[in-house]
Amino acid sequence: MMPGLSGIQVVTKLRGEGKKTPVIFLTAKDTLHDKVTGLNIGANDYIVKPFAFDELIARIMAVMRTVSGNVSNQITLGGLSLNIDTHIITLDGSEITLTGKEYDLLEYMMMNKGHILSKTKIVSHVWGYDYEGSDKIVEVYMNYLRKKIDAGREKKLIHTVRGIGYVMKEEA
Repeated sequence: MMPGLSGIQVVTKLRGEGKKTPVIFLTAKDTLHDKVTGLNIGANDYIVKPFAFDELIARIMAVMRTVSGNVSNQITLGGLSLNIDTHIITLDGSEITLTGKEYDLLEYMMMNKGHILSKTKIVSHVWGYDYEGSDKIVEVYMNYLRKKIDAGREKKLIHTVRGIGYVMKEEA
């Protein structure tokens, strides 16, 4: 019911090209045949309208855990642990406190650990597509996180990839 290609055609094309981009159908098509077809052609989930926004968020998080190989709501990296359900962050066993945006940024970085994220991607995900400020905000918040996470640690977890973006990973 999209203009041009249908959702089924789009996902069939993506999967035919070998792309593994996570896909969740949000649709009014509610027959068993529609659901089975959507899932069989490669969708990760299928939600029928109307739906509760909280359910959508939970399903997005579930798909992201599966795609990232994280089957629990606990993400860990080099002594840093983040619980998606409780928003509790511990560093080497001690709880640390973050602001809302710091938490959102850290969660996004942890969910994509090992992957370089551009400032544009970070701004879009953490501040939203309609954010009209400068992408320099990312540098400011990365510095906040570094002070709370990497300060005084021998092995840093937050790394700048010059000219490209940032990555969360353990130093070798």
